[in-house]
Amino acid sequence: MTHGTDAATAHHLLDQLTVEEKLSLLHQANPAIERLGLDAFSTGTEGLHGLSWLGEATLFPQPVGLAASWDLDLVRRVGEAVGIEVRGKHAGSPAVSLNVWAPVVNPLRHPLWGRNEEGYSEDSWLTGLLGCAYSWGLRGNDPVRWRTVPTLKHFLGYNNEVDRSTTNSQLRQRVLHEYELPAYRPAIEEGAAGAAMLSYNLVNGRPAHVSDLVAAHLRTWVADSADLLIVSDAAAPTNLFVSEEFFDGPVAAHAAALIAGVDSFTDNDTNTEPTVSAMRRALAEGLIGIEHVDAAVLRLLTARARTGEFDTEPHQYAGITADVIGSPAHRALAREAAAAGTVLLKNDPVAGTPVLPLAPASRVALLGPLADRVLADWYSGSLIAPVSLTDGLATALADTGGGVTVASGSDLIALRDPRTGRYLTSGGPVGGRLHAASDTVGDAQTFEMTEWGHGHVTLRNTATDRLVTRGAHGYLEDTATRVGGWVAQEDLRLLRHDDGSVSLQHRGSGLWLHADLGNGAILAQPATEATADRFGLRVLRSGLAHAAQVAAAADTVIVTVGNDPHLGGRETEDRPALALPEHQAELVGAAADANAHLALLVISSYPFALGGALEKAPAILWSSHAGEALGHGLADVLTGAVEPTGRLAQTWWSGESDLADVLDYDIITSASTYLYSSATPDFAFGHGLGYARASVSAATLSASRVRWTDETGLTPVTVTVGVNGDPGDGQPAGPAVATVQLYVAANAHRLPFPRRRLAGFGRVSVAAGGAAELTITLDPAALMVWDVTTQRLIVETGEYELLVGRSAESIDHRLLLHVDGVSVAPRNPVAGFGADSFDHTGHSDTVRSELVAYTPLAGTAVAVAADARRARLVYLTVDLAALAGVLAVEARGTGRIELESRRDGLWSPLGSAEVGTLDWQTVSIPLEGAGTNTAPADLRVTLSRGVQLAFLGGPHVALS
Repeated sequence: MTHGTDAATAHHLLDQLTVEEKLSLLHQANPAIERLGLDAFSTGTEGLHGLSWLGEATLFPQPVGLAASWDLDLVRRVGEAVGIEVRGKHAGSPAVSLNVWAPVVNPLRHPLWGRNEEGYSEDSWLTGLLGCAYSWGLRGNDPVRWRTVPTLKHFLGYNNEVDRSTTNSQLRQRVLHEYELPAYRPAIEEGAAGAAMLSYNLVNGRPAHVSDLVAAHLRTWVADSADLLIVSDAAAPTNLFVSEEFFDGPVAAHAAALIAGVDSFTDNDTNTEPTVSAMRRALAEGLIGIEHVDAAVLRLLTARARTGEFDTEPHQYAGITADVIGSPAHRALAREAAAAGTVLLKNDPVAGTPVLPLAPASRVALLGPLADRVLADWYSGSLIAPVSLTDGLATALADTGGGVTVASGSDLIALRDPRTGRYLTSGGPVGGRLHAASDTVGDAQTFEMTEWGHGHVTLRNTATDRLVTRGAHGYLEDTATRVGGWVAQEDLRLLRHDDGSVSLQHRGSGLWLHADLGNGAILAQPATEATADRFGLRVLRSGLAHAAQVAAAADTVIVTVGNDPHLGGRETEDRPALALPEHQAELVGAAADANAHLALLVISSYPFALGGALEKAPAILWSSHAGEALGHGLADVLTGAVEPTGRLAQTWWSGESDLADVLDYDIITSASTYLYSSATPDFAFGHGLGYARASVSAATLSASRVRWTDETGLTPVTVTVGVNGDPGDGQPAGPAVATVQLYVAANAHRLPFPRRRLAGFGRVSVAAGGAAELTITLDPAALMVWDVTTQRLIVETGEYELLVGRSAESIDHRLLLHVDGVSVAPRNPVAGFGADSFDHTGHSDTVRSELVAYTPLAGTAVAVAADARRARLVYLTVDLAALAGVLAVEARGTGRIELESRRDGLWSPLGSAEVGTLDWQTVSIPLEGAGTNTAPADLRVTLSRGVQLAFLGGPHVALS
């Protein structure tokens, strides 16, 4: 809730602003208004898992890794550290905004989404909890002053990068209310977040930046509309009339976005004129009123006031200075978080002994492209003191007499210009422009070629330890320390020809590498696969053979595989496949053939389908790109200094056949995510092992029947956790840590329920040979479904099965709970209902339909999908007998509407009508025999191509 003083301050400032000054504050880059003492201001600062793009800052694990901790307090503390560092940067430069654009709470519906690492979980309830925890950390617990103002990203239905500004996310009512909205609601409703950013895509036929869902939902979750600032995503206002073609030009687009609820327009970088000019014209033409401008400016000023910007007295956050950046406490927290988010997926014994934890004094072969690198993603700052796995593990093993030997598994190659016979040569001791300049091969002519899969290749010169990148004027040079940038300049494609030669394409520009005939300089220039220069490729050392040799000499082999966060799946680019890159899979095979005592360590932004590596590796771990303390955190887990407590917050499927299309948002009809899919995953949602073997030995309910109301919770579940075995039979001497999960299922309800849904979880530590008790509260929201008939969330009366276990697929106990809740009544066609309120029947009846905008700014109608000739919509248990023999529908277009009713399992014709109107009109359809049977019947509506349907039944005032 807005603090009274802040609200008064914001209103006071608003009252003093001129119209032109108000308009200037609608753009992201607010100018200073000196006469009122208003400084220049910008929304906002990126703080996804540390500050981005502002120089050095502590980098924590990617959000998908933080989520794997299943530790809300840890996530809150990480958010707190990031918020403190934002304040530190702000103290050094007031231009650093205290409006933080984080966290991302889009549920991870599809693992091929390019921005998978930015989200938390495929479960929206868990996502909401984690996003709320991170927001509280950023915001702080002071009821008056906010450390920063967190901004939830990205509202709504955003899980694809392909054509992201023009694709239309279909959020049918149950998916919207049961899956999408719950991820956003906790942080806003609790007051942990003070802003939200809208997404690039369309939702149900309408761009998210003019969506009526902002007013219908986001703004209803706060006590005062001034409590929630809405910001646009970068360039999205322009998309409204350019790529999306939804409006005729900038004036109409900006007016519509402002009316829909956008308060701050992020567009044209710091150039405010296009936004202000469009708003000025919209105001002059009467498309918006000054009240719309005032409402937006008031929300912005309220957010600024919350951080103490206008205070005349010091507050508790005002004294934070730049010395907090990278503090010892934050580095220690980064290490703790890196370990906590590491998941032990598998740990089978070899010769009777588990591969992990590493035995003292182990000689470890550390293989793979991620063995000695700490990689950052797009939303990262400059690493302060990164610790690679090589360094972290070497430090951890040093006191025991163990050690680490490293082999990247990548080929060492030299490239020769066939026209001159000369080899590509480094530009100097610290890198520079490459030339085909040497007749012999030494370190300066040697490049490590890393294959990241799907044609992505990087070249690193062994003399400079620098990556080849495209520099000024298109010339190639070995000067890059890492792959980076909005468009990665270090990303190459290697095309092999039948004669053994290769051509290299610079992916960022699409140009091909060419050796200049005059001086041998290497530049990228236009060509085709047929005309591009063909270089000779000489393999100086086989990466696989060298890795196998190093593996054979070790006690234990750790093979690192995974991704570079800037390649093959990131913002603007969805992943092409789930499988491990081919070269990485070959590396696992080569290492396994050389040494059976092998652990596979996946360091990635997303799940992989591991294929044959599942069988070849007796031990498997996963970590996200875990920030600058990755090496220490992983070493803590690998050596057993820290018990593995990470659990997957996202399912690892075995292949694309387990997935719906990345553009299919209807998880119910497509049976997607762990909630609905019956496919057998490689590793289930919630899966994770410990070194100690804990088990859930008992689970009980204090009551087997409860009554549910909106105000009361449900009975808790009491769980007993024990530890199998003792230190004498290989069980670690330390305590076991169990993350016990509670799921709910309901198989025989009127409203189809998820196959299972997370309803609670808890963690307990159990001493070796002992037992401990844990109480898990069943969240009532886990029982709720959206009743399309009454347009509300309900808990349906009936039997619920409570599933207690260690993952969504590892269930130890099943408990029955009867809930006296709500019974679903038949639809009342006299009152009428929206066409988009059709039921998810579990059949193919609804999959050919498409939700579309009723008017540009409000309402939802139903049309036939673009690739279909007709659509069928099913409305269950409609009281057709209440009608006087005629069903009125609101429709438009040209085509036919056919009605059928079902009683006793059989569909019978009920009536039909032709539609032929460009505007929404009421069409009366005579019913055949509807009143002869008083029992409610199911109604099926078939639309022919060209017809749109908005409303069925009783009186309805058209919004148009």
